[in-house]
Amino acid sequence: MAEEKILIVDDEANIRELIGFNLKKEGYDIFTAGDGLSAIKIIKEEKPALILLDLMLPGMNGFEVCKEVRRDSELSSTPIIILSAKDAEFDKVLGLELGADDYMTKPFSVRELVARVKAVLRRTSPAADGKRFTFLNVSVDFDKHEVKKDGSKVDLTLKEFELLEILVKNKGRVMTRDFLLDKVWGYEYAGETRTVDVHIRHLRQKIEDDDKNPKMIETIRGVGYRFNPEEQR
Repeated sequence: MAEEKILIVDDEANIRELIGFNLKKEGYDIFTAGDGLSAIKIIKEEKPALILLDLMLPGMNGFEVCKEVRRDSELSSTPIIILSAKDAEFDKVLGLELGADDYMTKPFSVRELVARVKAVLRRTSPAADGKRFTFLNVSVDFDKHEVKKDGSKVDLTLKEFELLEILVKNKGRVMTRDFLLDKVWGYEYAGETRTVDVHIRHLRQKIEDDDKNPKMIETIRGVGYRFNPEEQR
């Protein structure tokens, strides 16, 4: 049975209870919060493996909670799934821009939510091969899920690391947006390839010396992305 801690943040008690009930059946250790400030306190104390985060919260909203988590070096890689009644593309993109790993619109299927939670938590395990890879001034330790640039640790979100891992392990091959979407998100997410672009942009900002003129992750116009093997050493 799973033992990971999951924090459910929503101002509606019935939603917290519904999600909590179903995740407890799967064996997860559940914590709940009805507002953003309470959520931050629990996150810092309990360091959950995953956060399910509503956007419309009293006081400190979900976007602010997300930003606060991503600013904390100890918490920055914690997966966040946003749950919101806001279904506009702007809100989805903003959530992803702030570092959320996924976005589900209310009303949602609890069964699908549980599946997505499991998929995210499965991917938090380190790579089995334990290999390292170095290119330019960046090194990747797949076993430790650790990335360093110029010897200093780079804080990547779970999705950013997974994208980098797939690109590096398929260096020289063009990875389509649909392929990356399927492999990293692990479920049907048709038509949301913008998600890939947002995360690639964040990844470049963190590892490239000049994210406007990337040397590592190339854009193949109209197709997807490729890790540049010429820069490998």
